[in-house]
Amino acid sequence: MSHEPTLEYAQKLDQEDRLAKFRGEFHFPVQDNGEPFVYLCGNSLGLQPKGVRADIDGELEDWAKLGVEGHFDGRDPWYSYHEKFSRMLTDIVGGRPDEIVVMNSLTTNLHLMMVSFYRPTEERYKILMEGGAFPSDHYAVDSQADFHGFDPKDAVIKVEPRDGEETLRHEDILEAIEEHGDELALVMLGGVNYYTGQLFDLEAITEAGHTVGATVGFDLAHAVGNAPLKLHEWGVDFAVWCHYKYLNAGPGATGGAFVHDRWAEDAELPRFAGWWGYDPETRFEMLPEFKPMRGAGGWQLSNAPVFSMAPLKASLKLFNEAGMPALRRKSLGLTDYLLYLIDEMPSGSFEVITPRAPKRRGSQVSLKATRDGRKLFDALQENGVICDYREPDVIRLAPVPLYNSYEDVWKFCDILRRTLASD
Repeated sequence: MSHEPTLEYAQKLDQEDRLAKFRGEFHFPVQDNGEPFVYLCGNSLGLQPKGVRADIDGELEDWAKLGVEGHFDGRDPWYSYHEKFSRMLTDIVGGRPDEIVVMNSLTTNLHLMMVSFYRPTEERYKILMEGGAFPSDHYAVDSQADFHGFDPKDAVIKVEPRDGEETLRHEDILEAIEEHGDELALVMLGGVNYYTGQLFDLEAITEAGHTVGATVGFDLAHAVGNAPLKLHEWGVDFAVWCHYKYLNAGPGATGGAFVHDRWAEDAELPRFAGWWGYDPETRFEMLPEFKPMRGAGGWQLSNAPVFSMAPLKASLKLFNEAGMPALRRKSLGLTDYLLYLIDEMPSGSFEVITPRAPKRRGSQVSLKATRDGRKLFDALQENGVICDYREPDVIRLAPVPLYNSYEDVWKFCDILRRTLASD
């Protein structure tokens, strides 16, 4: 598609955008002058859907009017509260309802999944992950290896980009899996790298891991609600994610987990158990021996934190109305336009480190500053842009298709151009 670097052209794209109406369903932060910020930080914290307040108020009203009876008599009874979200997430993660559960937080869920799916032996004990993963993944994986009595420096294989490169080559991931295959107990990567925005080929990685006899899981914090996912079809063993980024459920929102149906009734699979993971048909018989409910819900420990989960309802309603295929098309359209406008600027101030290939990126473009990236980031903030900075020199931009516009992209690049010219 041939683009034009004008505001009029960006506005024309917005007029043709079938998803443009969803922008009005969100609250945008406002500057002191009354103008909304150009918000490109949905990969860190999504904006608040306008329907959130009514959903939270509804739960408060049920608590006030019904007390404990709200577990069964409320508008959304709390006893089965999590089941609504499992159904609403099916198309977003590509799983069946009983393969999906909303619970806990991302890293807590990662640990719970590794309790079940990292089962090391003397011969097969290693975990393969990306060297540039988000720090909490490193902490979790290293601590799991250590917990089982292995030295993380030996047990954790961290695949790094080649010298002089910022992103991982797909063939290097597959070669590492094959090279260490006899020793691998678990392959555990992110879906989208938080720093570069690189989208990995999860289907091929899953197949490669299973071929060598390892289990395969993913941290989808930056992929869920962003990239197309088919976890059941791909045969992924487990996945975890958060809901406060692209899924707009608010700061510290409850996380999510996927467990493939092949494990749904495996009574031999070890897990940390809790009351809410018990078979709901007999849960209130209060029996001492644990009988897990079928599917991912069997990994629940506690009853649903209703006030933390309620904000997710409003966002998922919008996602399901928009549909992931349409969101993906617009996501690529926004990032294509962003890359086009960046390429029109004088070279030398920054380097795009996000893969250019559409199938290898989501709704994020990362710029590596050639000098004083913090100063450039601060100047962007001062001129009405909310984005994200990661040490030592990367500015992350996330044009989110559910609420960002092509005009947002144009405005950002106009501000960036003027900021660079004044430096």
